[in-house]
Amino acid sequence: MEEIEIYSWATLDAIKKAADIIETIGNLHSTHEMSVFCVIEDDYLELCYSDTSNNYLRRYDDEEEFEAAIEERREELDEANYEDEDFEEDYEEEEEDLDFEEEDDY
Repeated sequence: MEEIEIYSWATLDAIKKAADIIETIGNLHSTHEMSVFCVIEDDYLELCYSDTSNNYLRRYDDEEEFEAAIEERREELDEANYEDEDFEEDYEEEEEDLDFEEEDDY
């Protein structure tokens, strides 16, 4: 695996536009990080966008290493998503309770 730091999202976007996207993991709004796994010819790439740290491009040596990186990133970023989902579930439950109370007032 090789990694280089990318200073501009525009550069990452240009690479992404030229690639075949395999999977996107993460969300800049909730996890502040998003990885786009893609392929250009024989190159397996990860484009990492981040709000809080450096952006980077990773090139994996082969498909096996690439697939392992996708699984690893899912595990890393899904943990943060579960925390957000718990908050959303609590909010939805509160909202349902409020709707029920409003109906009683009529």
